[in-house]
Amino acid sequence: MSFNKQQNMLLRSLPAVDHIQELLKQDSYYKQIPKSVSLMTIRDVIKNLRTEILAGGQNISEACLCNEQILKNIKAGVRQKMTLNLKRVVNATGVVVHTNLGRSLIAGSVAENISNVATSYSNLEFDLSKRARGSRYNVAENILCEITRAEAAMVVNNNAGAVLLCLDTIASGRKVIVSRGELVEIGGSFRIPDVMAKSGCVLTEVGTTNRTHVHDYENAMDMDTGLLLRVHTSNYSIVGFTAQVPLNALTLLGKKYQVPVMEDLGSGTFIDFSKYGLAKEPTVQESVDAGVDVITFSGDKLLGGPQAGIITGKKHIIDKIKKNPLTRALRIDKMTLAALESTLHLYRDEQRAINTIPTLRMLTIPLDELEKKAHRFVKMAENTANPCLQIQIVNCLSKAGGGSLPLLELPGKCIAISIRGLSANDIEKNMRNHTCPVIGRIEKDLFILDLRTVSEDEFSVIITALQNMLK
Repeated sequence: MSFNKQQNMLLRSLPAVDHIQELLKQDSYYKQIPKSVSLMTIRDVIKNLRTEILAGGQNISEACLCNEQILKNIKAGVRQKMTLNLKRVVNATGVVVHTNLGRSLIAGSVAENISNVATSYSNLEFDLSKRARGSRYNVAENILCEITRAEAAMVVNNNAGAVLLCLDTIASGRKVIVSRGELVEIGGSFRIPDVMAKSGCVLTEVGTTNRTHVHDYENAMDMDTGLLLRVHTSNYSIVGFTAQVPLNALTLLGKKYQVPVMEDLGSGTFIDFSKYGLAKEPTVQESVDAGVDVITFSGDKLLGGPQAGIITGKKHIIDKIKKNPLTRALRIDKMTLAALESTLHLYRDEQRAINTIPTLRMLTIPLDELEKKAHRFVKMAENTANPCLQIQIVNCLSKAGGGSLPLLELPGKCIAISIRGLSANDIEKNMRNHTCPVIGRIEKDLFILDLRTVSEDEFSVIITALQNMLK
C-alpha cells in the first residue's frame, strides 16, 4: 500500500506508547487510575489516529498529533472507561413503568433492606428455627399467600421464566388450549407461542382474534389436554365486538374435565386501581378467588418491586413446580428476594403501599398536586435568569407503561422548555448527555419534562443540566 507525502508525515508523527506513558506520570490524575486502563486508552487513541490517517487523513492535522491534544483525548477516554455503564437517569418522560429506564422504582425502606442483606450474611437457605438447610422459596411464600389468598407461592427471576417453568411442569408434551386473541408478544420479541413451544407443550388455538366462547375451549378438549391457559392482554386492548370467557366459567370447565387452569397476568397487581379513578385492571386476588390453579405475574411492573416472576396457586401444583430441575436455572437471588419481601410487607396496609411504593404513588398522584409541583419547579428555575430560556407549564398526558393499562392516559402537568437558537432535538440531546442524563420527550418542537415521574429532589439535577447547556 502506498501513501502520499502527507500521510507518511502524519504516520511518522504518531508518538510511541512509551513516550505517552512517561508524560502521564507527570499528571497526578493518573495516580488513582489502574495502569491497565491508561495503557489501553493510550493504545486506543493512537490506533484511532492511525486508522484515520490510513483512511486518507483529511480530518487529521499536525495539531491533532501534538502531545497536548493527545493527552486531552487520553484523559477523556480514561474518564469514559472509569465511568460505570449502568447509571442513574432522571425519567421525565411521564411513563411510570419505563422498561428502557429500569421499570419500577423501589421504596426507600426496600433499598435499605437490600443493603443490609447484600453487605451481610443472611439466612437465605438456612432455617434458623431448625438449625438446618432451608429453602429460599420460603422467604416470600407466606406473605404472598397472605396478600393473594393463594394456597402456595414461589418466586423465580422473571415472569417469562415463571411462564416457561409452569408450562414445562404442568403440560409438557400435552395440549395447551388458549384463545387466539391472547397469543401476545411483549418487548424483546417474547411471544407466548414461542415459550409454549420451548416448554414442549402443544399449542391449540381456539376462538377468533376478537371473540372466544366456552364451547370453543370445550370442543378442543380431549384426553391429551394438559392445561387451559388464559393470558391477560396487558399491553394492548381489543375493543368493539368482543367476547372473552369469564375466569370462573373457565375454571368450572377445567374442574369438569379435571384439567388445570393457568392465568398469566403479565404485569399483575394487588390493587384495584378503579378505586383511585384509574382503569380497572384484574387483580391477583380476583384470579385466586375465581379458582385459577396457577397464576403468574411480574414483580417490577404495577407491583412496584424488583424484577421477579411470581407464581401463586394450588399447593399440589406449586410443589411440583418447585421440584422441576428448571427451577434451579431460574432461581431468584438474595438481593431480589430482599427487595421483593420488603415490598410485599408494604401491601399489608393498602394506603401505606400507595404512599410509599413509588410506582403506585406516581400512578395515583392527584392533578392538583402535580400542578403545585410544576409551580415549585418553575420557581426554582427562575434563578436561571437567561433571556434565551423559556419555561412554561402545559397540560399533558402520562402513561402507565411496562406493558400495562394500555388504554390509560393520565392527565398531568408538564414543563415545556425552549431555548433561543436551539431546536427541541438539540435540547433533548444536551439533556440526555448531561452527567446525570435527563430523559424527556419532544412535542410541538418543545422539550417536555413530565413531572409525574420526576421526584422533587431531582429538580436541581434538571436545572443544573439547563444551566450547563446555556453556558
